Amino acid sequence: MDPNARYVTDKEEPLTDRPGRRILITGGAGFLGVNAAAHLIKEGWHVTLLDNLSRPGTERNLKWLITRYPNRTSFVKEDVRNADALAEHVRDQDAILHLAGQVAVTTSLVDPNTDFDVNARGTLNMLEAVRVHNHDAPFVFSSTNKVYGKLDHSSSACTETQPIDFHSPYGCSKGAADQYVRDYARCFAMNTVVLRQSCIYGAHQYGTEDQGWVAHFVHSILKERGMTIYGDGTQVRDLLDARDLSALYAIVIDKIAITRGEIYNVGGGPENQRNLLEVIDQVGELTGKKPHFKFADWREGDQAFYVSDIGKAKRDLGWEPKIDFDRGLRELIAWAESVK
Repeated sequence: MDPNARYVTDKEEPLTDRPGRRILITGGAGFLGVNAAAHLIKEGWHVTLLDNLSRPGTERNLKWLITRYPNRTSFVKEDVRNADALAEHVRDQDAILHLAGQVAVTTSLVDPNTDFDVNARGTLNMLEAVRVHNHDAPFVFSSTNKVYGKLDHSSSACTETQPIDFHSPYGCSKGAADQYVRDYARCFAMNTVVLRQSCIYGAHQYGTEDQGWVAHFVHSILKERGMTIYGDGTQVRDLLDARDLSALYAIVIDKIAITRGEIYNVGGGPENQRNLLEVIDQVGELTGKKPHFKFADWREGDQAFYVSDIGKAKRDLGWEPKIDFDRGLRELIAWAESVK
């Protein structure tokens, strides 16, 4: 593992081309936001990050991106719940990438009102701001596989034709947002796209046991902290490196004539599926540290098996993951070791 890998360093990379297009990324200081921003900057975009910096690690991520790309990055401290403030930030943008959200099922069960306000109302606020002030801009929404519900007894890859079945307040709030984004393409002729994302991992992720579990395992094992496994640990997910997802965001925007009004399931696909215990064992082997964990009851709304069928994205867009999980995990560990 090379701790000096290019995506780990804090040095600004030389960029010879001048920035052309502009993109607003909500939740831009989050894990997905900074990965997407770094990718888009390399493709010639100027990025504006809109974030309320409420999640741990966002200030570190923001500092990393601004240090690396000071001339390609702008920052706005704002909240998507503040509808009146959004208009000025969506104007003059060539695209909108809406990543801001309340991200944990467990938090939604404790505080459903905030979960709804951020995920459902916040997304509607963004849609309305763009509809009124920047109607034709591509609007890409980060949805979730949780809109499909528990998928009891499922053991096959999930396609976009799978009926939605919201389970948990989080599933409901993200599902409502998902359907609003889809419908604004139909009712208001907007350039909206929905990406139903599976488990994403990678550098700049400060995971917790509630969300971002691969990074949570990595950080915990490196620091020799105990972990709790909810359920029996055989839950299966398909795992996607954030750099592959960032590449898809760019493709979706560039091919908006194809992607407008569409929904895509996005994940690592069957080739990158793992269960929790397999990932824990692999992290232990790669770090040379013994994982410490205990088991607890299953959590509400957890899926025993979820793997994305990514065939539609491959057929429509020519996209598929380039970074297999074994490589991605090694590089996530290298990053985590560099920021200890």
